[in-house]
Amino acid sequence: MRVPPVLLSTSSCYPSSTEESFAAAARIGYDGLEVMVWKWPETRDAQALRALSETYGLPVLAIHSPTLLLTQRVWGSDAWGKIDRSVALAEGVGAEVVVVHPPFRWQREYASGFVEGIARRQARTDVRIAVENMFPWKARAKDDSRTKERHAYLPHWNPLGLDYEYVTLDLSHAGIAGQDSLEVAHQLGPRLGHIHLTDSTGSNRDEHLAPGRGSQPCRELLAELPGLGFTGSIAVEVTTRKMGPAQREAALVESLAFARENLPSFA
Repeated sequence: MRVPPVLLSTSSCYPSSTEESFAAAARIGYDGLEVMVWKWPETRDAQALRALSETYGLPVLAIHSPTLLLTQRVWGSDAWGKIDRSVALAEGVGAEVVVVHPPFRWQREYASGFVEGIARRQARTDVRIAVENMFPWKARAKDDSRTKERHAYLPHWNPLGLDYEYVTLDLSHAGIAGQDSLEVAHQLGPRLGHIHLTDSTGSNRDEHLAPGRGSQPCRELLAELPGLGFTGSIAVEVTTRKMGPAQREAALVESLAFARENLPSFA
């Protein structure tokens, strides 16, 4: 078994350009990139991404479909079209996985056949379509101090009980949901197809801290990947948008070092 490649998600460099993300990944020593399909044209263009890969000597091994709130207008309003185009883009650049968020509650028609639609598309491609774990939205009630949960995703924010062939495990999202990422990984078993390496203190905010800065069992999860038979990739997805250049660089260096130090031999 290969040691899982450690990728830099372009979202970790937001709002920097896609090329700046490639440059940072090459400079720091990442094994490749996860590209978030976004407003920048090159994130939607296989030829442009292949050119960046050649320039910086790094492959694009993961594509994140534009299924976030902030990317709702990317590639139009057809939700299935976004996934199909993401898979085609992944095939065009040689990526191994497409990360997909579950539908929002207001996308009822799309959500009603989501599990089956993912399965049909998975049967047609060697690219892993890995649905990401999300979390309940939490809001404080106006009349008292209680916190209410709102399930914003259909068929559910938690992929464990749903028949997806592959799942992306995001450790920050698990923290918001009050889950232990290591327990989730064990429950997923061979369905664990991709990992967003990040951290959380358990706050209601989607913190995406550098691994080791929160309370999720990041070290333990990495250590147990060989026993889980993990054959996917790991993408560092941390929030740096409020950091200056030096602070961002330090966070990305720290995150890669954390992954490399805690990944065991897969021999």
